[in-house]
Amino acid sequence: MPRLRNPAMPPSEIYLVRHAIAAERGDDWPDDTKRPLTERGISRFKEAVGGLKDLDAVIEEIFTSPLVRARQTADLLAAAVQGRPTVKVLDALAPGHPPATVIAQLAKAAKRHRIALVGHEPDLGELAAHLVGSRRPLPFKKGGICRIDLAGLTAKAAGTLVWFVTPKILRKLAS
Repeated sequence: MPRLRNPAMPPSEIYLVRHAIAAERGDDWPDDTKRPLTERGISRFKEAVGGLKDLDAVIEEIFTSPLVRARQTADLLAAAVQGRPTVKVLDALAPGHPPATVIAQLAKAAKRHRIALVGHEPDLGELAAHLVGSRRPLPFKKGGICRIDLAGLTAKAAGTLVWFVTPKILRKLAS
């Protein structure tokens, strides 16, 4: 039996994206919020996002953590997907915010229904678990992406994990 959808609440496709490989914490980057992606992280993520085409991913809006490495990842994602969606900062995607806060901010800010959220571990894994109704976080590799379909951003029902891929698989899809 097909799921009934509330026509007042359009369905949403949520793409959760962990930032790509970044510079190591330490003396070179005493302010963790300013750590950038490495050259390797940039090149590998550029390769990986090519695999999204094989997964029929359509992204209309991108929200990112305000941290530099996430913003850089979001910009690379925007440059690679059709339509080049605008990247917007969502403060709740910064480390330390619970899933309910992310969803509440997103519900107020989102204008589209195919949305990418670029953030950090362990928060992204906890958000994914919250969205699909799992008790355990889903572990994201750097540059990993998953798609979760929801009845709507304010829906109470658990979403459906459509796919969850590592950057290595994305790179293989792209080649």
